[in-house]
Amino acid sequence: MKLAIPKERRPHERRVAATPDTVKKLISLGLDVIVEKDAGLMSSIPDSEYVSAGAKIAADAAETYADADVIFKVQRPLHAAEGDIDEMALIKPGAILIAILSPLSDGATVDAYAKGNITAFAMEFMPRITRAQSMDVLSSQSNLAGYRAVIDAAYEFSRAYPMMMTAAGTVAPAKILVMGTGVAGLQAIATAKRMGAVVSATDVRAAAKEQVESLGGKFVMVESTETGETEGGYAKEMSDEYKEKQAALIAATIAKQDIAITTALIPGRPAPTLITKEMVQSMKPGSVIIDLAVESGGNCELSQAGKIVLESGVKIIGHHNVPSRVATDASALYAKNLLNFITPLMDSDNKTLNIDWEDEIIVGTLLTKDGAIVNANFNERLTGGK
Repeated sequence: MKLAIPKERRPHERRVAATPDTVKKLISLGLDVIVEKDAGLMSSIPDSEYVSAGAKIAADAAETYADADVIFKVQRPLHAAEGDIDEMALIKPGAILIAILSPLSDGATVDAYAKGNITAFAMEFMPRITRAQSMDVLSSQSNLAGYRAVIDAAYEFSRAYPMMMTAAGTVAPAKILVMGTGVAGLQAIATAKRMGAVVSATDVRAAAKEQVESLGGKFVMVESTETGETEGGYAKEMSDEYKEKQAALIAATIAKQDIAITTALIPGRPAPTLITKEMVQSMKPGSVIIDLAVESGGNCELSQAGKIVLESGVKIIGHHNVPSRVATDASALYAKNLLNFITPLMDSDNKTLNIDWEDEIIVGTLLTKDGAIVNANFNERLTGGK
């Protein structure tokens, strides 16, 4: 079986879907691995390392995709209207595509997978169960995004993070508010604390309080009988009454902060607005906001994707694809996620795929099969279900 690793072509994408380490393991499973020329270059992986691991190097996309049985990608393939290369046209019918496919924001391409008889797996739909943790791409990438957010904030901030007592005087520690305490938020808290900042955090999920405090942060939350968590463990949209109380609490809190890092996302929906223009204007000049949800609409009313906005002396940062800003480690973790996903699907005796279509992990991630869209989660969201 041929497994293809194409070069990522979407803007701001530096990651790659396999590393030399995972290539060795994929080959040991019985797969023939072909990697497109320079696919790993932006993740500091030269072609020579893939060759040493046993992979073949393809000269271009056409050669990479040709007759590929399985395709590993980071982001969904380009179609004719998106770039110079129509990757969708290069995928043969019956091929298996495994990637972060963003189906809820690109339904037209999902239709194209079905029409092309592509068996597509959306890795971001991975069920939140114990045995799927090593395959959870959202967690692995969000972890690095949370880390990088603190580093990016430090770069833009004109002061130091830790308290410093010197002969010339004392430098007060930076005050950082983390909004949303999923994987990205918790890593942001841990990183900021290691760098010496005073950290507070807020979340709609009451269960987050213990996690925040275990990392040395102060938990800030609206008292409510509402539960802010779905059955899958994700944050959910709250009532208008809750939002009003939360806005008042955040307005009182954020004015005292030097840095705010927002991470709040609701799967399949625009990111909730947590920081208004008035809140930004209440912050001290020189303060910094890092909006990790900017590509989903943003948690800050003034953030813009790919830009640094200056408002009343406050910098609002909206970097594209933050995990890709730590491309080497992000690629290593993502590649391991894909390896862990495909390993149990391989028949060790026949060196072929033997997929249990009833398995919870397969049912959760399978998007299209046999010319049809089969994912219940996608279909429910498409029709307005929850």
